[in-house]
Amino acid sequence: MGNQIIISVSREYGSEGHTIAEQIAKDMGLPFYDRNMLDEIAKEKGFDPAAFASVDEKPRNKLLSRRVKGYSNATEDNLAQMQFEFLRKKAASGESFVVLGRCSETILKEYDCLVSIFVTGNKDRKLKHVMEKFSLSDTAAAAKIAKHDAYRRRYHNHYSDFKWGDSRNYDVCINSSRIGVEETAKLLEEFVGSVKES
Repeated sequence: MGNQIIISVSREYGSEGHTIAEQIAKDMGLPFYDRNMLDEIAKEKGFDPAAFASVDEKPRNKLLSRRVKGYSNATEDNLAQMQFEFLRKKAASGESFVVLGRCSETILKEYDCLVSIFVTGNKDRKLKHVMEKFSLSDTAAAAKIAKHDAYRRRYHNHYSDFKWGDSRNYDVCINSSRIGVEETAKLLEEFVGSVKES
């Protein structure tokens, strides 16, 4: 496989996929790209990253956007394309990294060194995590989970050629509720190590 490894982590809201992806990056000594890539893109393009933060990984509003000759006037579309370009450049440079979401399992699928992961979780564990993290009632937490997962599904399905969370299109799908965040990260690191050696 060579020395380059790219780890794409997609996740359900509340599954702690973000924490797991960060842990993998830390343990393996790899750069971690999520919302922080906005800062690098903003520096390169010369804009304020705060202007795009609210539409990061969000689907475009169909009523307020249009495409003309392949170009979109939607901020969401423009940000997504900038992030895809950023990831493609990083991959083409030979850099190894961990990336959270951003349709990276689709954008970078041509790379043999790509390992794609989808993190899910039990409904009750996800609910408890979101309630504790944001000090929400169970009703409010459930609504937050449903809203964020709907956004991610629409975003992913708009830019990808397969459905968000469809296990047939990831190398690994794992339920983080079964063994917890730390053990899930360790198990995934072992899998990545095995893939890298093959």
